[in-house]
Amino acid sequence: MGLFSKDIATLQDLYVHQLQDVYYAEQQITKALPKMIEKATDPELRQGFETHLHETEGQIRRLERVFELEGLKPKGVTCPAIDGIIKEANEVAGEVADKAVLDAALTASAQAVEHYEIARYGTLIAWAEQLGRTECAQILSETLAEEKATDDKLTKLANAKVNSRAELAQA
Repeated sequence: MGLFSKDIATLQDLYVHQLQDVYYAEQQITKALPKMIEKATDPELRQGFETHLHETEGQIRRLERVFELEGLKPKGVTCPAIDGIIKEANEVAGEVADKAVLDAALTASAQAVEHYEIARYGTLIAWAEQLGRTECAQILSETLAEEKATDDKLTKLANAKVNSRAELAQA
């Protein structure tokens, strides 16, 4: 099923496709986060990634609940966007030798993932509400709140120390 293929004829079809897209994305994120945890040198950044890994596992369970409410089996569809974001993060991290600069790169990559998720969940909530799926919208809203909180924590950490340490590494 392509995003704009004839398989998507209704808002319901589009909603289900995007649920499948984000389900796949969350699963890919659970595979990427352990690598990011391993590479991070800042203890607070590492802890943040560990916390988000556990949150992501809970987000997958929430998505499975939404699928259940929709009368569907949980299923993912390949999401080229998240695959690209993760590929780029791996490429950038592989090119950074200085650990302080690496932490800044990992933080930025994590924020790119969060921004993607925030966009997807915001859209899914709007569509769920439009389709009268109030309970689904509430479940998805819990995840959106976590994604926004994670992004906020990453911004604060970057501004408080990660970026300044990376800048000092150039000296």
